[in-house]
Parts: sequence; C-alpha cells; structure tokens
Amino acid sequence: MATQLRQSQRRRQVLSRERIVAAAIELLDAAGEGALTVRALSERLATGSGAIYHHVGNMNELLQVAIDRVIADALAALPADGSGATRTPEEEIRAVALGLFDAVTKHPWLAAQLAVQLTRSPWGPVTVRVFESIGRPVRSLGVPQPDWFAATSALVHYILGATTQNAQTPHDGETPRNEVDRAEFLAAASKAWQDLDPDDYPFVTAIAEQMRNHDDRRQFLTGIGLVLRGITTSYSSAEARGTGRTI
Repeated sequence: MATQLRQSQRRRQVLSRERIVAAAIELLDAAGEGALTVRALSERLATGSGAIYHHVGNMNELLQVAIDRVIADALAALPADGSGATRTPEEEIRAVALGLFDAVTKHPWLAAQLAVQLTRSPWGPVTVRVFESIGRPVRSLGVPQPDWFAATSALVHYILGATTQNAQTPHDGETPRNEVDRAEFLAAASKAWQDLDPDDYPFVTAIAEQMRNHDDRRQFLTGIGLVLRGITTSYSSAEARGTGRTI
C-alpha cells in the first residue's frame, strides 16, 4: 500500500499542468491545431485522459493556455541591446514586435490564433498582454492620452497582420515550407510579375526583382519603422502647432 501511494504521488508530481501545456505546444508545433487531441496528448504523456482533465478543463482551455504561454515566454525573453542601457520607446516597440514575429515563425499555428484572440477575445490575457507591451512605450513617445488606443492599435494591427502573413504554413503544394521552398516560391512569383505587361502594371513589374530578393524579417522591421515615424512625426508636428492632437 505504501509503495502504491508513493508511485501515485510521483505520477501526480510528474504530470503537472506545466508539463501538459509543454506537451500541447509540442503537438501544435508538429502538426497544427488539429493535432491537439486528448488521445494524442495521452499518448505523448503516457497517461490517461482523466489525469489530463484533472489539470485542464478541456482542449479549448488548454489551447488558450498554450497560446498565452508562448506569448508570455516570447515577451519575457526580449533581447537586450547588450550595453545595459535602458531602451528608448522605439527600441522597446521594435523588440516586442520582433519577439512576436519570431514566436510566430517558431510556432506557425500561433498566427491564426493571434488574429482570433484580437478579434474575439479582447479581454483575454493574450490581447491584454500584447496591448500592454506595445502601449507602454507608445505612451512614452509623447502620444496624447486620448490617442493612446488609436496609436497602439495601429502598431498592433500591423505587427499581427505582418506576422500572420509571414508565418510558415504547412506545405500544401503552393505555400513555402522551408528556405528552399521559399526561394523557389518567390522566384516563381517574381517571374510571374515580370511577365506582366509593363504598360498595364508598371509598378508591379518594376518591383518584381525586389520582391524575389526581400528578407521577411528586415521588411517587417522596415514596416515598424514607417509606422513609428508616422506616429512620432505626426504628434511632434501637432505639438509644434500647439494642438497636441492629430485626430
């Protein structure tokens, strides 16, 4: 009896909520949201469904916890500038943006889930965490309080939209799965653009080569810089005019 009790205690210690969440993320990374089932989780953890449900309410709740865990870890691991100096608000926003971008690149299933969180669960921990991480440095940029939501939303929508677009998706014969696939995909797209009639599509044919050679991460940061310059320039101009508002 004592031996059975000790074994039962060890199983409870090993099968923690933390371990279940980690296993769920591994399943999601391997094959997407459809792979997160009680059966697959039970097999990975070598346990029964009852033990899993003891720690998590259901698979949807587990998915929400997994999303929040990935985002929390990404934002907690933001890279420092190496000098020990405090980052400027612009640097902080870029760091947060890159943290989210890299998290989605590492966890492709996260892209669609972030869009769902933003639109359907604005009160949820993920949306709140993202807005807080972007909003604090936006506030430090000197944006007037009545415009905090608008300015932060512009950045959040760009960040999540761009990360979703650049997310690695499961290979379906049309979308790139790895760097080799990506290079071939962009080469084919570039050629298709170049083959267009330049009289009808002068701009698209002119940028076809740039599209083929672009770097997703660098392009993402360029977009962040454009949005940030728009925010800082707009409010600096408003202050110079003495209005303090741009909208």
